[in-house]
Amino acid sequence: MTNADVSERELPLPDELRPWVSRIADLTVNRFPVEPFVHLPDAATKLVVRVEENGRRSVLVVGPRVRATYHAAKHLVSCAELRLTPGTTRPLLGVPAIDLVGRAMPLGELPGRAARQLAAELHGLEPEAAVARLTEIVPARLSAVADSARAELVRAGVDAMSIRTGHLPGPVPAVARELAVSERQLRNLFTEGVGLSPKHYARINRVRAVVAHATEVSWAELAAVTGYYDQSHMTSDFRALMGVPPRSYFTGRLPEAMPCRAVLGG
Repeated sequence: MTNADVSERELPLPDELRPWVSRIADLTVNRFPVEPFVHLPDAATKLVVRVEENGRRSVLVVGPRVRATYHAAKHLVSCAELRLTPGTTRPLLGVPAIDLVGRAMPLGELPGRAARQLAAELHGLEPEAAVARLTEIVPARLSAVADSARAELVRAGVDAMSIRTGHLPGPVPAVARELAVSERQLRNLFTEGVGLSPKHYARINRVRAVVAHATEVSWAELAAVTGYYDQSHMTSDFRALMGVPPRSYFTGRLPEAMPCRAVLGG
């Protein structure tokens, strides 16, 4: 999500949560926003502990988002956002990540005892208190039910399909061979643990890299360093996931914003 009226601050990640949570951020509205809120495509599943301007508290689960969304805000809220590590969704929430794609809903509305119990334990807590409570209960609970070997394999696959300094994702068959699994097994691991196919995960990761580094180099250079065949392929993929080509996005010519129930946690 990007907007000048919202500040995002990364919070310390307790060691106890590191196997299960990759990042905790505090998002706060500085003033009522004028520009639309942009939610970038995002392969992560998140828990969002939200406080609205009327003091109402809620805990949401936000699944992977395959395309960007643009929202006109109606309410001011703040929240703590916990990004779950790949492979954590089923053991923590009781559902595979594929079931959450494109969804944002109250945690307690998920089927199964695990999600309802977690929602009850976090009900009514301030974001900081909710993070502290998760630190107390998550490690023992997940250590008892999680398949650590499978989770490590999911995370290795995600790492192999991600852009980082000196590394670009290889073809899916090559990554499967690297991990000593079949292509079908790799797709199944991603479907359950991430919610997306390996190829779609890589597309989202690549577009997010374009957004992050667009001001640093030329379009042609950016296409090369993010693994596109050429600039036209980058433009086409960016348009497919973001709804507009790169030049339009970075000059503020965005799609029409849709109504949004709240500015954060969606």
